[in-house]
Amino acid sequence: MQEDRLKQLESENAALREELEHMRNEMLRLVSHNLNMAEQLEENTELCRRVAVARELLDGNIERQRNADLKDDGQLMAMIEMRVEKERPHLKSDFTPTDLARMLDISMERLNRLFRKQSRFRTPEGYIDNLRVLAALRLLREKPQYTIAVVAEEAGFGNVRTLQRRIQEVIGMTPVEYRLMLTRDL
Repeated sequence: MQEDRLKQLESENAALREELEHMRNEMLRLVSHNLNMAEQLEENTELCRRVAVARELLDGNIERQRNADLKDDGQLMAMIEMRVEKERPHLKSDFTPTDLARMLDISMERLNRLFRKQSRFRTPEGYIDNLRVLAALRLLREKPQYTIAVVAEEAGFGNVRTLQRRIQEVIGMTPVEYRLMLTRDL
């Protein structure tokens, strides 16, 4: 009698373990799906904002945009984002905020003030770092054949350790864990 009850409990235990593993896998799939949806939402929002900026430029403000002493911080920030998107200087590990200021022909003081007022990153360093993190996440997703060292180099990080630390801070997992999570859903 006890033996039958023991077998029944072992069977129930095995079924519960299977269900737990299934729920864990489903949770990982949902986390991955949510990350993808959040990234798509961010990209869509960014695209809408860029379209609005492009319309403004096409409406006759192009000459003002070229002026490095723009008074309108919003327009200068839009110009920075357009130049960075086009030229992608942040993918070079030696690219610094000083290089960004030089690229725009503005002073570091002006650049720092601009980021304090206009950017959620609050500093040019934070902005450049965020661009590198996004590039790394994209490479981890789109180039599974790349080693973590290659991803770090391609995304503009000076070394693998910095990439690992920043990805861990941003998404709560290492680059290897992130890549495993993505491949687990396939």
